[in-house]
Amino acid sequence: MVLKKLYRKYKSLILYIFFGICTTFVNIASFWLMAHIFNFKAVFSSIVSWILSVIFAYITNRSWVFESRAKGSKNIFREIYSFFACRFATGVLDCFIMFLCVDIFGFNDMIIKILSNIMVVVLNYVASKIFVFKNAKN
Repeated sequence: MVLKKLYRKYKSLILYIFFGICTTFVNIASFWLMAHIFNFKAVFSSIVSWILSVIFAYITNRSWVFESRAKGSKNIFREIYSFFACRFATGVLDCFIMFLCVDIFGFNDMIIKILSNIMVVVLNYVASKIFVFKNAKN
């Protein structure tokens, strides 16, 4: 009973954490593939991994986390635009962190990628809650 109440109260946060972990996995796995298998630079690998993870995040956030009720092409386009704009801002931040910490200072790329993703996930939740899905069910 108590767990059920807590789940209902924090449902969007719990689902966001779950799908945030999944999104982070998509981001890190695709980054690793691009950087370590295909030998692309950290910034290019971050861009590709960002695109894949943002597509995954939009689908999961819209459907399950924030249970968007946006209808009509205008509202859905606004939602998609704001989602991708917010993610673009945090994606640029991620690329800057990777460039600075990996390409300039030579830190371990996977450790920096994980730390950067933690910060990005928190910023993305706040942006989604405030700007993107503000009229959603939650």
